[in-house]
Amino acid sequence: MGKDKNNQTTMMEPYISELERDIVKEILNIGLARAADSFAVIARDKVLLRVPDIELIEVKDLLLLVAKYEDTHTIIQSDIRGEFNGSTLMLFSDDHIARLSEVCLSMLDVQKGELSVMQESLLLEISNIITGALVTQLANILKADIYGSPPKLPKTHIADSLKDILVQHPLFQPLVFTVVTQFTHNFKRVELPLLLFFDTSTLLKILDIIRAFGNDKNGLL
Repeated sequence: MGKDKNNQTTMMEPYISELERDIVKEILNIGLARAADSFAVIARDKVLLRVPDIELIEVKDLLLLVAKYEDTHTIIQSDIRGEFNGSTLMLFSDDHIARLSEVCLSMLDVQKGELSVMQESLLLEISNIITGALVTQLANILKADIYGSPPKLPKTHIADSLKDILVQHPLFQPLVFTVVTQFTHNFKRVELPLLLFFDTSTLLKILDIIRAFGNDKNGLL
């Protein structure tokens, strides 16, 4: 902790070593692998995953990042609660929704635009499966008491929907994991971007747990 020019307490940016980044990525990969198996049952096809990226960004940059998708994507949000505090956002484009509707709902000639009740339920279920697997894996490996809230489709701007984690935590410095999941169906590829982020306090807790194992990946996983 330190003080800025206005004598206000601020939180120093957490330091993350390359090894610690690799450990967090491995934890996410394990959770995503399990999520992929569950998702494959719904998609009735093979699911391919890409290794997640990890970066620290400021709140204003996070909001700008998400705002870029608001006009072109349907955003499903699920909050993480308990000992950790964070959120996940899954981003579905119109093309993605159309292909998922074909694959999972056997809908043909899907019209872009307002979601049907079945389509909205499908997106919520996909988000629930993937986010749930990630949260469960984090809880098991890090021995943390955390849970994911039921996913929702925000009816207002995403910044308003995220106000609980952004506004109520003034020291918030999001740790953003960008994860892209993919599956193929009849040689078509669908990408489902997933943003996972925590507040600074949660990040420090995760790093403390990892460091307690002496940065030994085999001791944690």
